[in-house]
Amino acid sequence: MTIERKGGDRTMDNHGRGPGPRPEGPAAAPDETGPTGPLPYEGVWRFTAPAVDVSVPQARHAVRDLLLRQGVPVSDDVTQGLLLIVSELVTNAVRHAALLSPMLAVEVAVGPEWVRVSVEDNHPYRPTALEADHGRTGGRGLLLVREIAREAGGACDVAHTASGGKVIWAALPLKHAQLP
Repeated sequence: MTIERKGGDRTMDNHGRGPGPRPEGPAAAPDETGPTGPLPYEGVWRFTAPAVDVSVPQARHAVRDLLLRQGVPVSDDVTQGLLLIVSELVTNAVRHAALLSPMLAVEVAVGPEWVRVSVEDNHPYRPTALEADHGRTGGRGLLLVREIAREAGGACDVAHTASGGKVIWAALPLKHAQLP
């Protein structure tokens, strides 16, 4: 599995500083005194993988290795949460979308303040984070993703793609946010 830098674009659309998902409050204001160009670790990378079980640990390891190789200044807590999110989202694509979408795509976008991971498949069903049924052994993946993102001060969502599929994403701040 190889990760390719997407389209030569080194930054997120909003350079990790725009109105997109970010913690609320004065501490969330972007630092405009920093460099105006992209930082060395900024960029967008995308890879595809078959929608099979072995892709789950491969995707997790690929994202971890990318963060390390690029020198992304992300806290250990945020890294662990991000890797768990990748595992959950890829597992969902493998379990629920493989029949109509034999391939999936994982994208990692890193800005100066945020890291965003997304998993895209071509299945049209848009999942929702259902309440946990304590009698079932599964079905809590999106609840877990939502809670990890919330605790870190980030956000997550599901969107339709132009091809009729969906992309599920989570964005976390590089530094763990302190919740009140």
